Amino acid sequence: MPKNKMHKGFLKRVRISKSGKVRHRSAFHKHLSSSKSGKRLRQLRKDRYMASADTKRLEKMLFRRLRGRNQPRTSVRRSPSPEQKAAMRAEAAKND
Repeated sequence: MPKNKMHKGFLKRVRISKSGKVRHRSAFHKHLSSSKSGKRLRQLRKDRYMASADTKRLEKMLFRRLRGRNQPRTSVRRSPSPEQKAAMRAEAAKND
């Protein structure tokens, strides 16, 4: 059975964070900048996050699940703090 290949052209244009968000360059920044204000050019310099609707469409190109910008933070799994780790270890030792 052949494996699915990711879209290499798309991968060159975006960065995918560990949480699954997709960063991309802003449009309208490459040329014809003399007619644009300084504030607009500064804002265009920053990378943007792709919206959830777009990431859903792009999942098919990458053959993997992505997390959109508007997904709730509760769905992201966080590593426990040192205090929480110590409490979990103490509870595990108590149960043993």
